[in-house]
Amino acid sequence: MLETVRPDPIRSPVLERFASDGIRHGFFTRVGGVSTGIYSGLNVGVGSQDAPANVAENRRRVSEWMGVALDRLVTLYQVHSPDALVVREPFSGERPKADALVTDRPGLALGVLAADCGPVLFADAEARVIGAAHAGWKGAFTGVLEATVEAMEGIGARRDRIEAVLGPSISAGNYEVGPEFVERFTASDVSNGRYFAPSVKPGHAMFDLNGYTVDRLRAAGVSASQLGRCTYADDELFFSYRRTTHRNEPDYGRQISAIVLEER
Repeated sequence: MLETVRPDPIRSPVLERFASDGIRHGFFTRVGGVSTGIYSGLNVGVGSQDAPANVAENRRRVSEWMGVALDRLVTLYQVHSPDALVVREPFSGERPKADALVTDRPGLALGVLAADCGPVLFADAEARVIGAAHAGWKGAFTGVLEATVEAMEGIGARRDRIEAVLGPSISAGNYEVGPEFVERFTASDVSNGRYFAPSVKPGHAMFDLNGYTVDRLRAAGVSASQLGRCTYADDELFFSYRRTTHRNEPDYGRQISAIVLEER
């Protein structure tokens, strides 16, 4: 018998004010699913080694909460790219490789998966255009956030009306990186040095991915904020790739963040 606990996503008050405009969203935690063991809870990662039936049921629960049929919860084959797609119907066949998607079609829930990387949800309530992006360090660094904004503009949004919210992501206090990582960022822009703080490990630094992401969004001309929830620090609520690595676990789950234009 499947558990009856239902997902209880975190709702951003910034995007929640668009509920009256028929925009529904949620940054889902790992709570409310049927997976067990290291995947315990709401693991929606089809690329994980979790039982496919459990992942399918977890995704069904997410789609139910979003108010759409399972086949209208649209996710990508994420590859840490800067690529954003305009989506107007569910994918047929294999999921395309990209890391952001936007739409102006009601009833199509856009979802991105993460387990330390930053899930970002976007909305222009006046134009009724929404977007979702998976922004790890590589995607944010190479332009996935800006690409999402540009794709939204291409179907009627205006960047000065877009609200973007960064969901649960690894915090600077838990994100240690090596010197080559710091060099990559500062070589691109010396001012990026402000996102790094000294680590106790010689030659290493602590990286503020959240601050970097929000600043990139604001520089792109959109209104941006963050939830400030750390995936690494809270294992009861979130899956974390880095925590799994530190624990020498064989695999990890993924949580989902999703947004949909409701039918009028």
